[in-house]
Order: sequence, then C-alpha cells, then structure tokens
Amino acid sequence: MSDTGKPGGDPAHEERVQGAFDSLHESLGPRVGPEERESLETVREAALRRDAGSVRDGLAAVRERHGWLWEEMAKHPQFAALIDELALWGF
Repeated sequence: MSDTGKPGGDPAHEERVQGAFDSLHESLGPRVGPEERESLETVREAALRRDAGSVRDGLAAVRERHGWLWEEMAKHPQFAALIDELALWGF
C-alpha cells in the first residue's frame, strides 16, 4: 500500500474512504446538520490524504463537539474498519 500523501495515489484506499463516509451519511440521514457535515468533511479529506495527524485531530474535534456523532461513527462497521486501517499507518 503506497502512501502518496494526496488523493489520487491509491484508488482502492479512496474507494474505501468514500464508501465508509457515504454509508455513514446514509445511515445518519437528516440528523447531520451543516456543522456536523463540515466536521465529517474535514475528517474525510484528511483520510483521503492519509494524514493521520489531521484525522486524529478531526476525530477528537467530532468527539468533543458532537458526542452523538462520535458514537454513531464508532459503531458504524465500515467507518470502524476505516479507523482500523488508519491505525495501521500511524493513527
């Protein structure tokens, strides 16, 4: 698995990230407001770049500001698998 530090380097990784976030958005539906959506987008972009520090910071911000969203993210199977993948590269 190559780490390019930017989108476009690993289509399989990009597909996993997009799939996890798309599925999470589907399961949450209208409960996600603009502020939560912005927080999720920040984490998604960092995950696409394989920027473990920014993912970590983004997830910490979600946990701090949107506790309910953090709980939903943690129990979502595809998102949990993505977090496991991130852990393998220094998360």
